[in-house]
Amino acid sequence: MQTYDFIVVGSGSAGSVVAERLSASGRFSVLVLEAGGSDRRFYVQMPLGYGKTFFDPAVNWNYRTEPDPGLAGNVDHWPRGRLLGGSSSINAMVWIRGAREDFDAWAAAGNPGWAFDDLLPAFKALEDNQAGANQWRGVGGPLHITDCSTSVHPLTKRYLAAANQAGLPFNPDFNGAFQEGAGIYQITTKNGRRMSAARAFLRPAMKRKNLRVEINALATRILFEGKRAVGIEYLLNGETKTARAGREVI
Repeated sequence: MQTYDFIVVGSGSAGSVVAERLSASGRFSVLVLEAGGSDRRFYVQMPLGYGKTFFDPAVNWNYRTEPDPGLAGNVDHWPRGRLLGGSSSINAMVWIRGAREDFDAWAAAGNPGWAFDDLLPAFKALEDNQAGANQWRGVGGPLHITDCSTSVHPLTKRYLAAANQAGLPFNPDFNGAFQEGAGIYQITTKNGRRMSAARAFLRPAMKRKNLRVEINALATRILFEGKRAVGIEYLLNGETKTARAGREVI
C-alpha cells in the first residue's frame, strides 16, 4: 500500500484546484483519483462540443433524477463530468459568479469571511480576464476568461435591443456590480479551446514530482481507523488497490 500525505477523490472543478494548491509548495505528496479518463478528447477541447459531452457516457455520469410531480412524473437529465476536470470539462463554459446576496447571507448567518467583498480578491486572483483588470475583474491568474463582447452576432445585438425595450437593462458585465439585465456572457476558453479546471490547474500541477494522478480509478471505499479516514480503496482498470493518507482524505 502506497502512502501519500493527501488523497483527493475526484479531479473535478474543486478537486483540480485542491490538488494544485496542496502540491504547490512541494512539501506534501498528493494522490488524485479520477473515476473517468483523460480530458484530451476532441469534443472536450472544442467549445461547441458540449452539445455532445452533455450526454456522452464516455465522459458523463448521466445521472437521472427521481420522477418529479412538477414534470408530470418525468425524470430530469443531470449531467456530471466523468473525466479530468469533471463538469468543467463538459459544461457550456459560462463564467459567472454566484449572487452577492447569497454570499452576504452566508456571512450574516454566522460565517465570517464568506461575504462577497471578502471573497472578491480570491475571485479576481483566479482570473486572467481578456477584458482587463478593474475593481471586479482580475488578470494574471491561471484561468483565462474570454471577453465575447467584441464578437457579437448581429442577431444578438437585436436581441439585446429588444430586451432593453422590454425593460431589461443592458448589463455590460454579469460579474460586475450587479447581475440583473441582458448582456453577453464571459466564457472559460483560451485560443479557441476549453479552459477547464484540469487545463488551468491540474495539468500544470501534474508536472510536479509530488503529485500523482490516476485515471479510470473508481473509489469504492473510504478506509477508517476508528472515526478517522486514513485511506481509500479503489478500482484501477478492474484491479482493487488501496492507498493510505498520512494527513487527509479529501
